[in-house]
Amino acid sequence: MFNKIKRYYKDPMWALGSDLIKKYPNLLSDKIYIETLWRMIMGYKLDLSNPRTFNEKLQWLKLYDHNPLYTNLVDKIKVKEYVTNTLGKEYVVPTLKVYNSVNDIDLDELPEKFVLKCNHDSGSVYICRDRTKFDIEDIKHKMFKHLSHNFYWDAREWAYKKVKPCVFAETYLLDDNFDDLVTYKFLCFDGEPRIMYATVKNDAIWENYYDMSFNLLPIHRKWPNNALALSKPAKFEEMINVARKLSKGIPHVRIDLYEVKGQIYLSEYTFYDWGGLIDFDNNEWNLKLGDWIKLPHRNN
Repeated sequence: MFNKIKRYYKDPMWALGSDLIKKYPNLLSDKIYIETLWRMIMGYKLDLSNPRTFNEKLQWLKLYDHNPLYTNLVDKIKVKEYVTNTLGKEYVVPTLKVYNSVNDIDLDELPEKFVLKCNHDSGSVYICRDRTKFDIEDIKHKMFKHLSHNFYWDAREWAYKKVKPCVFAETYLLDDNFDDLVTYKFLCFDGEPRIMYATVKNDAIWENYYDMSFNLLPIHRKWPNNALALSKPAKFEEMINVARKLSKGIPHVRIDLYEVKGQIYLSEYTFYDWGGLIDFDNNEWNLKLGDWIKLPHRNN
């Protein structure tokens, strides 16, 4: 009780907001929610009037950069039409089936290997490598929960707010010669890719950041670097061009790509890398990436 009183005395608005986030998150405006969540996770006050760092500017973009196109770009079904029109259908992972309800999923109409995803959130991916070992009832139960949740409410990532949720099955890209599918994540600023990072799991989890000449950068966030954990993709330069074309006209976006058997595919668009809530070990990079984001209707 004493600690709670101390919290309210020290910063009454933050204390009230943090209590409301836990009990009634949907009652808070986006601005109050984001400011409170930031303070809870980052430990200091968010500066929206003069944002300078990468993470601060992502919060600003959540609140004030509401381009209607973004809703289609984060929709994992609708984005395929956009990529097809912009680059060509060869950059799109083929869709096998789309389901408005998990009860419509029928394994008999799907191949031996496939991937099930939700279109409206992050992380709802279920890979089937053997239908005889794929517990479809358990997967349906999990996907029903995903479909019932609006991803926007978690960190007020505006682009997801009006995506109509569904489930879809996609082609399984790998074969017996590939152990894992690496996602190459290009941080693009006003249509220009500047940094790519990839998370690699082997004996541990590594997250390596590279410039556009594939030089390892001393950026550390969620996991440490390992110079030996990742080889340069064979089509790295083409990936850069793909990311450039797909990010054109957008202040900041992360373009996630695969390279499989000599072909590049879009994984997804991500507008708010880690929700803008994973800090950098070295604030120099937080500021440098922040400088690269030119906020709409602002001079910096």
